[in-house]
Amino acid sequence: MKTFGVWEAAAEAGGEYVLGVKDTGTSACYMIYGKLMPGQEGSLIKPGRGHEELLLCQGGELVVSGAFEGVLRAGEAFHVVGEAECFLRNPGDVEAVYVVAGGHSGDGH
Repeated sequence: MKTFGVWEAAAEAGGEYVLGVKDTGTSACYMIYGKLMPGQEGSLIKPGRGHEELLLCQGGELVVSGAFEGVLRAGEAFHVVGEAECFLRNPGDVEAVYVVAGGHSGDGH
């Protein structure tokens, strides 16, 4: 089993890391690990044509605007497809952590 240090990679990349084909050798699926500091905003979630994503708030709280509107608390998730766009904002005073699991949808690439 190979493990991936996504927490460290996200820190080095400025807050978000995409674990994908360059790490796994396959383009069938990918995972994004990200964090937003208190008050930080602007993270874009947009799967793109032929993709679907599930976004899980792992810690803290996220305000989501765009195709999905609402507040996600730790342990809550939403589903987004294709060209739909969502923006994340951390309204709290603690770091917010999210994980996105994505892959190809039925309509191809």
